[in-house]
Amino acid sequence: MGSNLNQLLYFLWSETNLKATDIGLALLGFMLFHLFVQRKRKGLPRWPLLGMLPSLLLHLNEIHDWGTKVLIDSGGTFYFKGSFMTGLTAVVTANPPNLEQVLRLKFNNYPKGRYFRSRVHDFLGDVIFNADGDLWKAQRKTANIEFNSRSFRAKMAKSVAELVQNRLMPLLEETARSGNPIDLQDVFLRFTFDNVCMITLGVNPGGLAGGGAEAREFARAFENATEITMLRFLTPPIVWRLMRFFQLGHERKLYSSLATINRFVDKIIGSRTGNSGTDLLSAFMKVKTESGDRLYTDEKLREIMVNFILAGRDTSSVALSWFFWLLLSNPRVEEQILAEIRSLKPMHYLHAALSESLRLFPSVPFDFKEVDSDDRLPDGSYLRKGFWLIYSIYSMGRMESIWGKDCMEFRPERWLDTGGKFVAVSAYKYPVFNGGPRICLGKDFAYYQMKWIAATTIWGFRMKMVAGHVVEPKLGLTLYMKNGLLVTLKPRDPLGL
Repeated sequence: MGSNLNQLLYFLWSETNLKATDIGLALLGFMLFHLFVQRKRKGLPRWPLLGMLPSLLLHLNEIHDWGTKVLIDSGGTFYFKGSFMTGLTAVVTANPPNLEQVLRLKFNNYPKGRYFRSRVHDFLGDVIFNADGDLWKAQRKTANIEFNSRSFRAKMAKSVAELVQNRLMPLLEETARSGNPIDLQDVFLRFTFDNVCMITLGVNPGGLAGGGAEAREFARAFENATEITMLRFLTPPIVWRLMRFFQLGHERKLYSSLATINRFVDKIIGSRTGNSGTDLLSAFMKVKTESGDRLYTDEKLREIMVNFILAGRDTSSVALSWFFWLLLSNPRVEEQILAEIRSLKPMHYLHAALSESLRLFPSVPFDFKEVDSDDRLPDGSYLRKGFWLIYSIYSMGRMESIWGKDCMEFRPERWLDTGGKFVAVSAYKYPVFNGGPRICLGKDFAYYQMKWIAATTIWGFRMKMVAGHVVEPKLGLTLYMKNGLLVTLKPRDPLGL
């Protein structure tokens, strides 16, 4: 018991920055484990007063794999009961029919909800990715029109090509010449940060080129904000709200990070003298009220831009990091991609390999909904008004019932028909880009960006993992690699050999 307890305390202190109240809560749950007879409910023990929270805290450093095992043991769905301090009851699922009901068939019954919004509001405000109802519909309509316009698509394509040719390739070439290791996750984060700022705000902050102190500070603040916001879902509301009120611990760090983010975006909005550009900021600045005034204030514009920057910066970069990590241990797949590049054929195999990587390591590992009125899921699970519905995208990619006995294998061929063409699957089996009315607007752009980066990097360089480097997921709203992806690079010859 002593060894496990020491490990628990060390993790809570060093990795999540939780303070005495949080550690005390986890310690109490650990002690009760040995003092009370455990009652199993679909695979998880329940503690008096603390519900199933101690199980969650004890497995924080392996939460995704642990949750997958619980879901498999529970037949794809289980109930989670939080502590008496939260009053939270959730249904956690990895069942495709359940997901289709939640994301499409009864979409209006499963909003983001107050519980979710209260935790992310400081970071994301109450706009598109954190909004429900008419507000969400209006903002999505504006974004959808812009994403599908010819001028905006041309701008996206141009920005990707420019960054790959003028920034990414020179950086990787210099790294290869020096022989020094490089963190690919950091490189991809800087690339997608520059790119999403170009298409949302119309500016290139220069993060990929080293950038200024302001750009680096903004990037760090964004990562801190996503991680700390995630901790609010694991901390009793009274605890994190008191910490926020008195500016203690990680809540003080969040406040500082948000101030940095707001300054950066506000500066860009304040410098905009017109709205004739082809970026998202211009599109939202053009939206008028019935009286002809601008609909969105500068504050709302900032919130909307922060939402899009979060979606565009983190998801593609994290996806690419896991993709290249998988290639390092699957040279057969890399050779297939090289052969496809040499043939100048459409990139069906590369598209399949990226999809397969996202199946195993989705950028957003799980999502939340709140139940608006009582309902019953297709598998018989009953939900009361106010329950949470949590679906694990990470677990769904590892379910034998969904993907077959080889579900843990990295096998792009599962996405191809007999003629070698890519074949998509149901969004409710593969909810990596969400599904139903909230399906990701930037899906096509994400694939376009990832294929450009992957193809040019694979064609230009061989890579090798730095000896002793450990790759593992980091706790957060997105599936960052905890230690990055350290590799060394060597140029390929002109034939890609």
